[in-house]
Amino acid sequence: MQIKRIVLSSFLCAAVLSATAQGNSSNFTASVLARKAVTSTNDAQQYGSVRGRITTSDGSIAPYVSVALKGTAFGAMTNEDGEYQIKRVPEGEYTLVVSAVGLFPKEKQVRITSKSTVVVDFSLNENSSELDMVQIDGHKKKFKVDKVSPSLRLQSPLLEVPQNIRVVTSAVLSDQQVFDIVDGVTRNVSGTVRTGHWDAQYANISTRGTSIPAFRNGMNLKTPWGPLADDAATIDRIEFIKGPSGFMMANGEPGGIYNVVTKKPTGENRSFLTLAAGGFGLGRAAIDLDGKLSKDGKLLYRFNVAAQAKNSYNKYNYTDKYVIAPVISYEIDSNTKFTLEYTTQHVEALALGTYGFSPKGYADTDPSLFIGDPALDPAKLYDHNVTLYLNHRLNDTWKLNGQVAYLNYGLEGGTPWPSTIAPNGDMIRYLNISEELAINRNAQFSIMGDLKTGNVIHRLMGGLDMGLLKTWGDFGNAINPGSADIRLSPDINNGIFNIYDPRYGIPVANIPVFDRSRSIRHRSGSNTYATELAYTGAYLQDEARFLDERLRLTGAVRFTHAVTVGKTNKAQVSDNVFSPRIGLSYSITDNFSAYTLYDQSFLPVAGQTHEGDPFKPIRGNNIEFGIKKDFFDGKWNVTSAVYKIVKKNQLTSDPRIGPDNPQIQPNASVQLGEQEFKGFELDINGEVLNGLNVILNYAYTDARTTKDLNPNAATNQKGAYAPNSVRHITNGWLSYRLRKPGAILDGFGLTGGYQLLLDRFAGRGARKPNLPDFIRFDAGATYEKGKLAVSVLVNNLLDRRLITQGSYTPVAKETPTSVSYYTYIYDMPRNARLSLTYRFK
Repeated sequence: MQIKRIVLSSFLCAAVLSATAQGNSSNFTASVLARKAVTSTNDAQQYGSVRGRITTSDGSIAPYVSVALKGTAFGAMTNEDGEYQIKRVPEGEYTLVVSAVGLFPKEKQVRITSKSTVVVDFSLNENSSELDMVQIDGHKKKFKVDKVSPSLRLQSPLLEVPQNIRVVTSAVLSDQQVFDIVDGVTRNVSGTVRTGHWDAQYANISTRGTSIPAFRNGMNLKTPWGPLADDAATIDRIEFIKGPSGFMMANGEPGGIYNVVTKKPTGENRSFLTLAAGGFGLGRAAIDLDGKLSKDGKLLYRFNVAAQAKNSYNKYNYTDKYVIAPVISYEIDSNTKFTLEYTTQHVEALALGTYGFSPKGYADTDPSLFIGDPALDPAKLYDHNVTLYLNHRLNDTWKLNGQVAYLNYGLEGGTPWPSTIAPNGDMIRYLNISEELAINRNAQFSIMGDLKTGNVIHRLMGGLDMGLLKTWGDFGNAINPGSADIRLSPDINNGIFNIYDPRYGIPVANIPVFDRSRSIRHRSGSNTYATELAYTGAYLQDEARFLDERLRLTGAVRFTHAVTVGKTNKAQVSDNVFSPRIGLSYSITDNFSAYTLYDQSFLPVAGQTHEGDPFKPIRGNNIEFGIKKDFFDGKWNVTSAVYKIVKKNQLTSDPRIGPDNPQIQPNASVQLGEQEFKGFELDINGEVLNGLNVILNYAYTDARTTKDLNPNAATNQKGAYAPNSVRHITNGWLSYRLRKPGAILDGFGLTGGYQLLLDRFAGRGARKPNLPDFIRFDAGATYEKGKLAVSVLVNNLLDRRLITQGSYTPVAKETPTSVSYYTYIYDMPRNARLSLTYRFK
């Protein structure tokens, strides 16, 4: 109860902060009143708008540039893509002025006519004398962005999009000393959590109570276990799209997707080197090189390399990895550009499993417990991702984009696992082969632009996407020559490993041997892990903009043809599905909008039941309502939403699995009848006061099974909560940076945050919270001086035993040597990180 009071207090404080900020903004309020007065005076007039894109003389984009109509209160600032738009301008003739520190200003005469949009682009020359003294200050929106990346193909600002989309920028990742996507990223997004699995090699992220797939640059690269968790060295931003997104983003879960946008060349020298060290033997080096390969700025490059080594809180375990990511882009002419990108990751880990086990309860054993052994070979993982992009501007309003991607992911290793656990902690271990190969091919083509009919502007988007995913896997038992006993056992105590008194050092003769004499493709051909899924989808969306673009009605439809290749005619499935989408968004004021959305999702499922029946596709529909409000010229934003998702045919473990049914494979699945997810979300992020950037969020999620086709009352899931769902989630992160040129503490900052996960549900059939609350606090400090920046951060300040995942394995008939047990994964114990960054310019 005390923790829940803290949660409520946090958001009361946020509300007070919002009110206080508004109360202390007399200049801002006066500006708004003045603008309203202008609007009132000109009520009888007709309005138009002006928009465009600002670049520098070498073709580079110009973000954070001021654009204004001379002698009026109308103006805007370019976003990260150099784009601007000024709305509701009374018709007439104006002088458009563009200016920024380090660039020579320019002026153009424009004539605004009734209910029309004038497109005015600028190319600005650099002012080298100013550049030597002042650098353009882009830190003001480091926690907030106004538009999504081009990979999502949404042309409207986030404030106008009828959907809840949260963007985590690279500046946020740096501020939180995040080194990969599983490293606390979900704290920045309401209702979003990561379920621990396999030593954090995979993201395994859920939002709104459902698991969501991994996208890279707008393409679905999810494989059964991968792709590998994206390294921060390659990440420009991470976009979390709440609710179904299949109408244009290919097939996906109704809860949403997350889209990792990788770093691309900017044409500016933003190169830097980072060295980091920390607890549990962490050592890391990363370099980001960004520049031009030709003097005219048409041929650009970006090159990221990172290497990292770290031990684990598990005894003997470790993870070493390296990442290489070169990118080149070439501008054929002012309208056409192609980009070629390659990313590869290589990981070596002594054991994938960092699980704890106990017959007594969650978090019973010490985090150092390791059920593997230093005598075992490490697991090795990799992925290779190649993507080619082509972007062409047909004219001022229409764009054509195409991209193709290839992902090759692989795993080779072994996984120790308990066979039995006794009440006193005696465990019999066995070793599974763990090997997988996945090849994912994708292609996307889209066209978008504006078309005007009468007084209505139609923001049109259409496209085609195709994908082919093939996977092979082998997770069977190892072979121990000369013996049917495949147990892992130190040659002591009759082969018993005790979780409360672990002893290590398995003799070589006792280590099982994996049979890899045949390729993974051959071995997988006889099991359920060999799958093939192909799809082709076409979509069309029209965002009709009425009433001087204040009212926006979105209608979209997607057709998907999906084929799941089975080993029998019965298991071969072909689906043809139409998925509609309807959205409505209205701008109550220029910085305050409300929206509603109805959307559907479709996700074909590979594999089959124990009886050989193919799985039906997962279907979902979502209806939500939300409001969005920008404060102080867009420096910070509040977004709130309520939603209800109905999901059909969700996979779950076959309830017959167990010692009483040895013929049922341990990985066998069945499909539930229907699940319902409903909740409330609140997100606050941006610069609320000068130098103070804030992320605050809260989500209430109710995720339950409402129908179950299973006739067995003992295992029927109706009324049970979705596994790993959390009823209450709230996160906060504050970052304050002192900006006083000439002062001793100029560049000094403090950072810190909290994560609270309350009322958590683990495993199948949970009808009340059964996982411990997750309560974590972090704090740190930073200092920037010239080209150098130093940051220190302490995570999990209270050194609590935090659980990121939990499950319960029942034993049908308990014996003195075999009882039911709990499985769980710890979050990192208290640890510190120190980073040193040098920027080359």
